[in-house]
Amino acid sequence: MGRRGYPAEFRRRVLGLVEAGRRVAEVAEDLVITEQTIYNWRRQDRIDRDLEAGLSTAKRGELAGARKRIRELETELAVHRRATELLTESADPKGDDPISTIVRWRSVGEMARPQRPIRSRAKLSPLPGADLDHAPR
Repeated sequence: MGRRGYPAEFRRRVLGLVEAGRRVAEVAEDLVITEQTIYNWRRQDRIDRDLEAGLSTAKRGELAGARKRIRELETELAVHRRATELLTESADPKGDDPISTIVRWRSVGEMARPQRPIRSRAKLSPLPGADLDHAPR
């Protein structure tokens, strides 16, 4: 990536030439830069010296840094949100529902191991005449 803009020292010298009485068009032609660039530099210099209202160069730098940091944090947050989405969508290899793995409390202050409901692996068909309401589980 190339360098952006002109060095601060160059800008100061150009503004010095204009303040010394040379015409903006003449300085722009001699240095092969646009007149508008010199006018922009002059306006920013007046803002930096509190002669005109506006955002100073130092404040612009701070604002640019803050915006960059916000973009970084938003990107990081998006990554975390996407990871959470993917983890939430993933299926449990055992087929348990998420509620069954919630940690349950035995008593106040004492944490139990995660308890899963007891599930029979074999499908049993009821015997004729069996009372299913009183069967042990």
